[in-house]
Amino acid sequence: MSGNGRHGDGTRVHGHCEPQFAAVRRAFEENFGTRGELGAAVAVVRGGRTVVDLWGGWADAARTRPWERDTLVNVWSTTKGPVALCAHVLADRGLLDLDAPVAAYWPEFAAAGKDRVLVRHLLSHRAGLAGLREPHSLEQLCDWELTTQRLAATAPWWEPGTRSGYHALTYGHLVGEVVRRVSGLSPGAFLRREVTGPLGADFGIGVVEKDFGRVAELVQPPVVPDGGQATASARPAPVVIAALANPPASAAAANSPAWRTAEIPAANGHGTALGVAEVYAVLAGRGTHRGVRLLSPQAAERVREGQGRCLDLVLGAGLGGETEAGLGLWLSGPQGSYGPNPRALGHDGYGGSCGLADPEAGVALGYVMNRMGPHIADDPRKTALVEALYGAL
Repeated sequence: MSGNGRHGDGTRVHGHCEPQFAAVRRAFEENFGTRGELGAAVAVVRGGRTVVDLWGGWADAARTRPWERDTLVNVWSTTKGPVALCAHVLADRGLLDLDAPVAAYWPEFAAAGKDRVLVRHLLSHRAGLAGLREPHSLEQLCDWELTTQRLAATAPWWEPGTRSGYHALTYGHLVGEVVRRVSGLSPGAFLRREVTGPLGADFGIGVVEKDFGRVAELVQPPVVPDGGQATASARPAPVVIAALANPPASAAAANSPAWRTAEIPAANGHGTALGVAEVYAVLAGRGTHRGVRLLSPQAAERVREGQGRCLDLVLGAGLGGETEAGLGLWLSGPQGSYGPNPRALGHDGYGGSCGLADPEAGVALGYVMNRMGPHIADDPRKTALVEALYGAL
């Protein structure tokens, strides 16, 4: 099933969808017709083959630029999966020990009682560094040296290793600085050379200026009176404010040239839906995708090594109760965030985007969009696509 087609609201959907996955196409079209989609793309890779690659709508709020096959968009925290993959590539090569103290690679990090924080704690949101304690601006977030220096000097918000607390903006600098200390390359450069380059995946941390013309404009999500899923109470704890609002990130900020050209590996990955799916497909293929082996099967399995279910100290009950992080991505668990297989894994991005991998089913999915919803995770558009995918399987 390929070609173009219009549906209820007049939006034209382009691309290819194999007949078995027609339900994914229907769900994608319904996202435009009934769930407020502006511009978006979805891709599914199964057994190393692209079985769904669809796109449609508009790349800007004014509806003057159609969404194209190569349209890039900021995917927020869906970036965290590829960043974690960089650390696992180094670990699989024997260059990084996930059970070693972070300070073994980044000596300054031992300050303020962090000498026993392990690399696995960084990967699983258990390092206690969900946010900085001092005010930190967006301009400062774009300054790699300043941000990593402040993180190294910061005391943990809780005892590292005991609980997860979502490291919304700090995750990428923490894991990324370890990648940089071990490899000598920034996380963006390492990802490009060792992961997306060999895969031919259209995904990167930040955007080079020559590609600005194909970047979609993000549209800010609507204001939800109760704060959506971001917080569990009307008076968020200091760590929640530090994690989610220091600095505050918005669509306007993400549309700026400064954000696009910076390296913010927790939040400014830019890619196509197929680019996202190709990276997550490495995990679906147990370390190999399209003949490119990035991880041994054992290393790929380690990515989803559960670190213990708990009520996240930042997101609280906003994700439907207790959740469990693996070593870099979240497990689908009993709530089925990434389908009915509790051992499937993935990562959502603020506003709706998603990447997921299911090694048992041999599938990976990438979903990207520019009209942001109010949820940190499990946007209804993403959920509809995931349910359609598993219905087709």
